[in-house]
Amino acid sequence: MRESSPLQFLSSPPASASLRVAQLPQNKARGVLPFYLIEAAAICSDAVLILTTSVLSGIVYYLIVFDRVGPIETFLGIGFLSSVNFTAILAARAAYRPQNLAKFWKEARETTAVWLFVCFVLLAAAFSLKISETYSRGATLTFFVVGLATITVSRWVIARFLVHALAVGAFAEQKAIILAEEGQLTGSSVVDELNRCGYTLVRAFEFARNSASSTTATSLIFKSINEIIEVTRKTKIECVFLLVPWDDRRLIEALMTQLRVLSIPIYLLPDRSVAHFLGKRNVNIGNAWTVELKRAPLTATELACKRALDLLIASAALIMLTPLMVLVAAWIKIETRGPVFFMQRRSGFNGRTFRIYKFRTMSVAEDGPVMRQATQNDSRLLRCGRLLRRTNIDELPQLLNVITGDMSLVGPRPHPLALNSEYENIIGNYAFRHHVKPGLTGWAQVNGLRGETQTVDLMAKRVEFDLWYINNWSLWLDFRILLRTLFLGLQPTAY
Repeated sequence: MRESSPLQFLSSPPASASLRVAQLPQNKARGVLPFYLIEAAAICSDAVLILTTSVLSGIVYYLIVFDRVGPIETFLGIGFLSSVNFTAILAARAAYRPQNLAKFWKEARETTAVWLFVCFVLLAAAFSLKISETYSRGATLTFFVVGLATITVSRWVIARFLVHALAVGAFAEQKAIILAEEGQLTGSSVVDELNRCGYTLVRAFEFARNSASSTTATSLIFKSINEIIEVTRKTKIECVFLLVPWDDRRLIEALMTQLRVLSIPIYLLPDRSVAHFLGKRNVNIGNAWTVELKRAPLTATELACKRALDLLIASAALIMLTPLMVLVAAWIKIETRGPVFFMQRRSGFNGRTFRIYKFRTMSVAEDGPVMRQATQNDSRLLRCGRLLRRTNIDELPQLLNVITGDMSLVGPRPHPLALNSEYENIIGNYAFRHHVKPGLTGWAQVNGLRGETQTVDLMAKRVEFDLWYINNWSLWLDFRILLRTLFLGLQPTAY
C-alpha cells in the first residue's frame, strides 16, 4: 500500500481471504432471498404449514370416518392456536436463527419437544374448560401426529437448503463496503462468512495502524471518508461494515460521526475488545455476528408497505388528473414558447440526486450552484404560474417521480442542490432529512411550513418537523398527512 494516505482503496487485491470473496465464481448466480429474511420466512412457513395441516388432516379424517367434511372453522381455530404458540416459543428460544436452522438433528429435537408441549397445553386447556366434547378427539390427535411429521420434514428441507446455500453463496446479493484497520482484512474468516451470506464487497478501504493517534492522519482519514459516502450514493450499497479495534472507542465514534449522513445500516464487525459495545443490538450473519450501530429508518417490511401505498395512490391520481394536466400544459404553451415542464436536480434518499418534475411557472429555469427562491409577487412568475402556485397544481407532475421511485407521496420536501449545500453548513442534523425518500407533501407542510423560507429559523423549524416524521413514521401518519394535504390544497398559498 502507498504511504501517502492512511486510507485508500485496494485496487489490486492481494492474496487474502477478505478480498478473495469478491472473486468467487458463485457470486455471479445469486438467489432471490436475502439472508436477513430467513428467520421471518421460516416463521411464516411454520405458521402456514401448521394451519394447512390442521384443516387438511381434519377434513380427511372426517371424510374417512364420518363421510362428511367436518367443522372447518374448528380446524382453523385449532391450527391457529397451535401455530401461534409453537412459533412464539421457538422464536423466544432463537430456534429460527439461520445457524440453528442449518442443524437438522438439533432442530428436530427442539421442535419435537416444543410441539408436544403445545399439544399438552392445548389439550389440558380444552379439558379444564370443558370444551373438549365439542371436538373430535380422533381428528385432533391425527392433526398433532401429522403436524409433527410435517414440521420434521420441513426442518430437514430447510436444513438441506441452508447448508447448500451457505456452501455456494446462493443468497440474494447485498452490496457492501468495508472499512478496516490495516492488516485486519488479511485472513479474516468474518469476511468469508459475509460472502457466504450474500454480502458482496464492492469496495474495501484500509487505514494505517495507529493513524488515529495523529491529528493530521486522522483528518486525512475523514477526508477520505467522503469517497466512501460518494460510492454509496452512486452504487446501490446496502450496508457498511467496520473492522476496527473495539477498544478504540474514540475512533469508532469519530467514524460514526462522519458516516451518519448515510441512510443505510452500519455494522461493527467483531474484534478482540468488545465489552463496551455489548449493550448494542446483536445481529447474526451466519456463524459470525455484528453489533448494529445504526439501523435504517424503516424496516424492509415498512418500506414495502410505503412503496405499495405510493404506487397505488399515485397511479390512480395520475389517471384521474391527466385531463387537468393536459389543459395546464396547453395553457403554458399558449403563454410562453418555453418548455411545459421545469426539471431541476434535487437531493433525494441518501443524498442521491434526481430530477424533479414540475409545471413551469417562471420565466427562468435555475438549476445551478446559486439560485434564488421564488417569493410573493416575484417578477419572474408567469401569469399562469401565479395561479398554478397558489393552487399547488404545479406540483402534480411529481406523481411521475413517485411512480419512478425517486420520491414518495409523504416525506420531507426535496430542496434544490444549491439550498441543500447552504443549509447543511448552517443547520445541524439537516442531512438526516435524506434518511427517507422526499415527498410530495410532508409533516412540515401540513403544519404551516409551506413555500418560501425567508429565514434560517424557519428552515430549522421545517427540519425539526421532518425529523419528527422520520422518527415517528407509520402508515396511519402518512394517511393523516395525505388527508390534511387534500384539505389544505383547497386553500391558496401565499403565491
